[in-house]
Formats: sequence, structure tokens, C-alpha cells
Amino acid sequence: MAREPRHSPIVPSYGESSLADLSNSILASLTGNAAANVLGLPETGRVCLLVIDGLGFELLRAHQAAASFLAELAFNSRPLTAGFPSTTVTSMSSLGTGLVPSVHGMLGYQVAVPGAGRLLNGLKWPDDIDPEAWQPQPTLFERAAAAGVDAVHVGPSAFPKTGLTRAALRGSQYRGADSLGTLAALTAAALAESDRTLVVAYHGDLDAAGHRYGVSSQAWEFQLAHVDRLAEQIASSLPYGSVLYVTADHGMVDVGLDDRIDVDGPTSILRDGVALLGGEARARHVYAHQGAAADVAATWREVLGEHAWVASRKEAIKDGWFGPPGVVDEAMSARIGDVVAACAGNSAVIASKAEPRESALIGMHGSLTPAEQLVPLLAFNARLTHGVSRGGVDGPVPGPAQPTRPRYPRPGAF
Repeated sequence: MAREPRHSPIVPSYGESSLADLSNSILASLTGNAAANVLGLPETGRVCLLVIDGLGFELLRAHQAAASFLAELAFNSRPLTAGFPSTTVTSMSSLGTGLVPSVHGMLGYQVAVPGAGRLLNGLKWPDDIDPEAWQPQPTLFERAAAAGVDAVHVGPSAFPKTGLTRAALRGSQYRGADSLGTLAALTAAALAESDRTLVVAYHGDLDAAGHRYGVSSQAWEFQLAHVDRLAEQIASSLPYGSVLYVTADHGMVDVGLDDRIDVDGPTSILRDGVALLGGEARARHVYAHQGAAADVAATWREVLGEHAWVASRKEAIKDGWFGPPGVVDEAMSARIGDVVAACAGNSAVIASKAEPRESALIGMHGSLTPAEQLVPLLAFNARLTHGVSRGGVDGPVPGPAQPTRPRYPRPGAF
């Protein structure tokens, strides 16, 4: 019998406390739709959602000194689960649509184009695939506009025409911001323009620092301090009655050289029977040649052992990795690997020849560990007429209700 990881995976709490639930609850708080407000967020007219790429809940908890403002907000908070894979393409799509991965179909960094014999990279979109056909469901921004809520997205100026934005984040007034100061200023301006508005602001440099230098690096910690100041500046400029929520798309772990299992190594058998290798190093979609799926699954289980949770497509769907069991769009399920591998601990399945740049990263993410799955939900409620300061919080904004069927232990308070 093949070895297995010592701990169980963190199965995302879809329908209870996931990123998709956050989006739906925010929109419900703006429209007064109590039935859709799963997290029990307070009703308001203006919301800013600040998404910090790569700021996992456990990372914030471990670096309080570098992020005093965010750590203070986190004191009475509890985390959300990102969804699987815990990666930007999937999580931003969950936030952008309010749907679980098995429905919106943005199922990872690289997934198979069914019947085409090739992969689609969600961050480097191919010219011959229409993003709106690939992900046809209405987005959060489109739903907000239909409900009479102004929808604004503030992020890098290069992003409005990307495939990911067009697929999962379309329908907003997009405003480009390429520095922290500009991001804070444009976000504050957008919030002041309307009595009913949703502003989503995105910052990605913390994730970039983690990938290149690792989340244990001084570079990452210094960048976190800048992010902390960004959040504080946005909070200080909120119009009266606005609410700021801060979350992330995933956490991150550092992967050492000895923790890398290379499918392109000279003695590796992990490519046997494999037609396409998708996903990324911490969360692999493995597409088998016809008739080889069972053998591929057996090989991956034997080779990876305690380093990964390995499941067949059917098992991963049944166990709720991509959405609640039974909630899957059949058209989307073909994008899932015949075999799915989620790395445990600090292990990674790299492809040094096929993916040299990705294989060289220090910080990685995508899997079902607490470090990657748990993301913060922080809230700041502006109660003063002329903006707020750090001391201007009139009590904490209620966080999401405890899930009725918790799938992970609640971390201790700061």
C-alpha cells in the first residue's frame, strides 16, 4: 500500500466560508438580499474589497510586527478557504463570479483544452480561445451593475484586456494603477463617486516577492509592510458608512531544493502514460493517454507517497475539492485532470525542462494545506463623517458566521 500524507487535506468550505461566499455576501450586503448573505456581512452602500495576492492567513499571523494595522484588524477575525487549486486564476475567478471552481471552470494555472491536445494557461491567454466563451457565467461586476450598484476595479494598467480579466472580472469600470500610492488614491476616489458602489482593488507585488525570494525572506516581509500601509491609507480615506474588506487569493509555502520532485528527471516515471501535465508544482492536473488513467494514478500514488494527496478526477469531485459534491458543470469536468495531485508539506512536483521558470521559484502555492488554503477576511467600518483614522473604528464589523460543518480547526486568536 502506498504511503499517504500524515494529515488530511483542508477541503474548501464551499457554501459556508469560501472566497465565492465572500463575493456573494458583499453584493448581498449592498442590495439587501439577506438570503444570499451567507457570511452575515452588515448592510451598507459602499464596499471596498482589497485583494492582496499571496497574503495567506497563516503568513499574516506569523508576521504581525511587519503589518500592525492588518494584524489589529485580524485580532477578532477568522479565515476563509480559498478553493482548489489555491492559485490566482481560480481564486480571482471565484471572487469575480461568486461561483465555485467546478462551475466557473477556471480550474488552475494550466488546464487541458478538451479535445485539443494542449493546455490553456490562465495567465497567458491564447489568442484563439474566447475568454467569455470559456467562462460564460455572469461576473460579480455584471451582477452589481444590473442591481444598480456602480462597479469599479482598480489594478495594474496592463490587466484590463487580459484573458483572465475578460473571463472572470469583466463588467467593471477598470482604472489602472501601477504604484501603491496610485492604487490607494484611485480606490478612495472611486468610493466617493457614488452612494452605491463596489470597488475591488488588487495588489500583486507581495505574491511576486514570495515567488522570487520566498515568504521567509526579508524582501517579502518588507513588501508586507508596504501592503499594510496601503490598507491603512485606504481605510483612512473611506467615506462615511463604507466598509473595507481585505482578503487574499491564496497563501504560500517555501519549497527547498530537496523538496522538489522533478517529472523531467532522468529516472522519473511520473510521465509514463501521461499525455499532458497541467496545473502547477503544488497542484497538478495529470491528463492520461486513453486507457492509462488507472496506471497513472497508481504510479503517482506510489512515487509521491506522503508528499501529496493523489485522487482520480471522480474522487476529487466526490470529495469536494472543486466544489460541493454533486455541484459540477459537466462541460467543466473535462478540464480536470484524469489524476489530480495536491502536494503536502513543502513538497512540489516540478517540470524542470517543460517549465524552467516556474520550477525555479522559491515560494509556491496551489494545494490543500492550511498555509495555502486559509486566507484572511479582515473588515474596517468607517463611522466618522470626514474619513477615518486608525482609531476611527466604531467596533469591529461582524465576521462570517461559524460554518455549521467546519472542515478545518479554527486557528487561535492573535
